[in-house]
Amino acid sequence: MLNQNYLKPGDLLQVVSPSGCLRELDGLQKGIEIWRSHGYKVELIPNYDKQWGYLAGTDESRYSQLATAINNENCRGLLCSRGGYGATRLLENWQYPNHDSSFPPKWLIGFSDITALLWTFSQMDFFCVHGPLLATLSAEPEWSIQRLFDLVEGRPLEPLKGNGWGGGQAKGSLMPANLTVASHLLGTKYQPDLSGTILALEDVNEPPYCIDRMLTQWRMAGVLQQIKGIALGRFSDCSPGRMNLTEFTVEEVLRDRLSDLNIPIVSELPFGHDGPNAALPVGVEANLDGDRGILEIIAN
Repeated sequence: MLNQNYLKPGDLLQVVSPSGCLRELDGLQKGIEIWRSHGYKVELIPNYDKQWGYLAGTDESRYSQLATAINNENCRGLLCSRGGYGATRLLENWQYPNHDSSFPPKWLIGFSDITALLWTFSQMDFFCVHGPLLATLSAEPEWSIQRLFDLVEGRPLEPLKGNGWGGGQAKGSLMPANLTVASHLLGTKYQPDLSGTILALEDVNEPPYCIDRMLTQWRMAGVLQQIKGIALGRFSDCSPGRMNLTEFTVEEVLRDRLSDLNIPIVSELPFGHDGPNAALPVGVEANLDGDRGILEIIAN
């Protein structure tokens, strides 16, 4: 990545809501103020706060938000307000907005439901960051906020430490994702080529049997057999819950469905919902050490 492509204080960033409707504005405003306190200009795209059922406006309205920011030559990055659901709907009839190819590449920052756009836009002229949404940024610890700005401004990132399952080391292009959203991209034209990559997966509010079902689909689709390593973040609120059919824990499901792949795996890394969400670049080379339990970004 060339130096001129990093963000810098004074750059214009625009707020978009491509997924679920905003449930409250306090967290959003706090997130905006954090970006502004680091010297960035932040503008709200019209209709960012619309509601259409559980969505932040109709598909046309949400697509228009993205198109407005993409077509603005002065806009250097898109800050997603929140996740929820809805980004995948925009891909069904996706047409990349016409824009001047001489514009410098833009940044897209978000996670959870935004996975659908991160994986799609990273195949285009975008730098994508799996990291805190505007609505969640103010809840991040200081080190996580600093990591986000280190990433987008081109400074080295500290390795992340988790629980190594063994398997040695592997290098590959890092593909962070929400497991549920990524699972619904499998077999579509928006599924990127995952061969030789390191998957970084997290999820929330999915009982263990659902995690089992999704990972079994990945296995049967032959995808997990193509990757070099798996970095597991937080699987929050993924307890058996009311089903309680003498269920496995989510940790037991992950072990059962992944341990036989004979690749480096590291769990309990500090990213995902309901806790520190360490920013991760999409499509950038990383090293995963399954013996020492370390995920390291080689170059961002």
